[in-house]
Amino acid sequence: MLHLITGGARSGKSRYAETLALAHPGPVCYLATAELRGGDAEFAARVEHHRRRRPAAWSQAEAGRGLAAELLRRDAAGGLLLVDCLGMWLMRFFNEDGGFDTAGFEQERAALLAALEQARGEVLLVSNEIGWGVVSANAQTRCFVDELGRVNQAVAEVCQRVTLVACGLPLVLKGEI
Repeated sequence: MLHLITGGARSGKSRYAETLALAHPGPVCYLATAELRGGDAEFAARVEHHRRRRPAAWSQAEAGRGLAAELLRRDAAGGLLLVDCLGMWLMRFFNEDGGFDTAGFEQERAALLAALEQARGEVLLVSNEIGWGVVSANAQTRCFVDELGRVNQAVAEVCQRVTLVACGLPLVLKGEI
């Protein structure tokens, strides 16, 4: 089963996904998508907090831009892949000067959707829901919000279940509990 779990910052979406993964009877692999960039100690602490919460029995892989390839490499019948998160994966397509690799992202997004269709095990995909505020005056931020909204919609379409988490509470938008 494919399950998209979305919500705002600090909504509890990752913790909810981890709770589902802990209940899974088979092997679990955590696919991390965040990229630590020069000297952001606060973000590094967030990543470390997530690492400490994971059980030692879970395997882990760094997905990079090639999330689809890593998903296919780690997928196994009876297993569970926890992808955290699509927003951090999207950030990998923005370069230091604010430019966005549109062609690279479109290619990798298509590859991800195809990989999800082929998945033999369960896949939990965590993503941010950020398009509920005002439209940003910054072009790079607008691009990020637009692209994440589009990828969330495309992933939600192929998932059997979609859950929105707010205030730590899951609300099933698609599929059964």
